Amino acid sequence: MPWKPILRQLWLPALVFLILLVSTEDSASFYFPPLTEVLGALWRELLHGSLVEDLLFSLRNIMAGLALATVAGVGAGLVIGEIRVLRLATGPLLDFARATPTVGFVPVIILTLGIGSGPKIFLIFLGSVWPILLNTVSGVRDISPAVRETARGYRIPWTLRLRRVVLPGALPQILAGIRVALSVAVVLMVVSEIYGSPVGLGNFILQSGSSFHVAETWAGTILIGILGYVLSVLLLLVEHRLLGWYHERAPRVRAPRPIPNESVKSNGVVV
Repeated sequence: MPWKPILRQLWLPALVFLILLVSTEDSASFYFPPLTEVLGALWRELLHGSLVEDLLFSLRNIMAGLALATVAGVGAGLVIGEIRVLRLATGPLLDFARATPTVGFVPVIILTLGIGSGPKIFLIFLGSVWPILLNTVSGVRDISPAVRETARGYRIPWTLRLRRVVLPGALPQILAGIRVALSVAVVLMVVSEIYGSPVGLGNFILQSGSSFHVAETWAGTILIGILGYVLSVLLLLVEHRLLGWYHERAPRVRAPRPIPNESVKSNGVVV
């Protein structure tokens, strides 16, 4: 289990927490209350308020949207990465869809689909699928030609080759894309709940800010940060579980670099 890398990441959040705790202890600012007051509001809302319900609502949305994006992005990316003609044909479409800001779809989605969980899950899916898809295509293309030729030489069926050769070879890059998609999903989760939602962490922050409950607003913001960090740690554990062979065989090799949404593409291929 990768506990040491996780513990090495905790020293900076702990240091920031101590600095904020000490620097805001005697704060008289209306907009920047003491951290102890913010933590008290967070604990109070979790015990007696609606924050637990908002947290569960947001967690269900982000998990469902990210799961759908992973299935669709990996499935489509494996096929597009393997078939060169399809990769070239879908290049312009992927460029257009990737470059369109997902937040711009919020009014249209609310207008057509309403304000329930479904539209929010769809918005998270729509923004998260592109990093996963592009990284999957890149991972498939990075597989050694010698491995491909060996699989073809033994006349391994295409479906079996896809499951046993292509997918394991592209898995490090796929997980790198999921890491990028997770950060996008957290942002879209908040945005989708701020506009047209009666529940959720985004709605909690909006309502608290509109009522000038500053401590509660900061408490909701901190809870979103904690949620994102916990999900990142869980993803890190899953990654080390799935890629134990990768880290054991190449302990000194850098992990695959995620392909950001602003990556330059040529002929539909990430470069």
